[in-house]
Amino acid sequence: MSEDQEAQEDELLALASIYDQEEFQREDGSVRGGEVRICPDMPRDFKVIVKAGGKCTEYGVSFLPPLVLNFELPVDYPSKSSPLFTLNCKWLSEIQLAAVCRHLDELWQESLGSVVLFSWIQFLREDLLSFLHISSSLELPSLWDSSSTGASEGGACGGGGAGGAEQLLHVLDFDRAQRRKAFDSRAFDCGICFSTKLGSDCFSFRECEHVYCASCMCEYFRVLITEGAVNGLKCPQSECSSEATPPQVKQLVGEELFGRYDRLLLQSSLDSMADVTYCPRHACATAVLVEPDNSSAICSSCRYAFCTLCRQGYHGLSSCAERGQRGDRAPGDDQPYAQVPGNEDGLRGLWDDYETGSKTRKKFLEQRYGRHVLQDSVGNVLSRSWLDGNTKKCPHCNATIQKDGGCNRVQCSKCHYAFCWVCLCVINRSYGHFADPASPCSQVHYS
Repeated sequence: MSEDQEAQEDELLALASIYDQEEFQREDGSVRGGEVRICPDMPRDFKVIVKAGGKCTEYGVSFLPPLVLNFELPVDYPSKSSPLFTLNCKWLSEIQLAAVCRHLDELWQESLGSVVLFSWIQFLREDLLSFLHISSSLELPSLWDSSSTGASEGGACGGGGAGGAEQLLHVLDFDRAQRRKAFDSRAFDCGICFSTKLGSDCFSFRECEHVYCASCMCEYFRVLITEGAVNGLKCPQSECSSEATPPQVKQLVGEELFGRYDRLLLQSSLDSMADVTYCPRHACATAVLVEPDNSSAICSSCRYAFCTLCRQGYHGLSSCAERGQRGDRAPGDDQPYAQVPGNEDGLRGLWDDYETGSKTRKKFLEQRYGRHVLQDSVGNVLSRSWLDGNTKKCPHCNATIQKDGGCNRVQCSKCHYAFCWVCLCVINRSYGHFADPASPCSQVHYS
């Protein structure tokens, strides 16, 4: 075996011992060559920038996809000839790759007669970004641009031929996968059961990055979903409002329980919308969009036309009370019912009389005013009146909230957002809103 062949074999064995199989793969057969995948060292808080339609968008990344160096060692390497190589990278431009290839040729010229692959790999890993004057951000081509390939004197280089959108997805997908790989290999202390587990057995909230073991979070989510509190799948950490994403929930609780979560979440969203009601037919119960200032609606599923106030079939210009009175009359009875009081005090007095009266008194009132009117119309009016006077709507999810004492900083039990009871503005978890002299609620901490 010649000196060149011995040097080549020693260099390939050294690379195989330094790098794992994901980073270095030696070519099988008689040809001495291989492939090296090199991820450059990244500075902290690194950004990938994409410009599209006059708008600049930044993405924080911790890992960039590897450069792929394919090489073949000539018979007279390293004494005379340089390694034959190609360099590919999907996130560098043609001009940048050509400059890198030329620099690899220069490194070979400087080390003429010595092996150079390790020096190339170290340069691509440690010094690539500084060589290209990339310090804290990398600007990718516009989303509609595509890159091409070029060549240097000593080797070929390619940008992968990918368009800007494909490059961005490739970078973000790789960064996400590497973050997950790094997370899985670390050990974490669960904040619930206080046991230490690998990240592969843990769950992390994306916004706050608080970590708990997967078994604790699975049980926590299972209890909340079973109880119907689907808007409360938040980080258990005190004063933290980070929410689990639907894919995270599905991965933890499984298909069956996630199906219930998905249905309840949709139901909760529809219930919080003031312009949505439901078809009164029990066999249908489809969500129906209600037009503003219109008491009629038509179900898109069963085509049933109904009144959104009394939940009965649509009755045109007739009032709900008249509809109820007609519905309560005995066959052949043409005697009209008496009109119910038109003000709240009168309705309240009539309702109290009906609720506390004897059976004879109740029957008399039903015959006079109509049972349907008493039980539905009057009750609904009084219920709405009580709600208007004793409750307010959450400014975030529109849920009805009642405050029974305490300060004016209120937290919605449905969406867990905090807001001011006086002005209904969403506030943070501190009490600065009430101490701010510019706030209309300054010093109005209790009311």
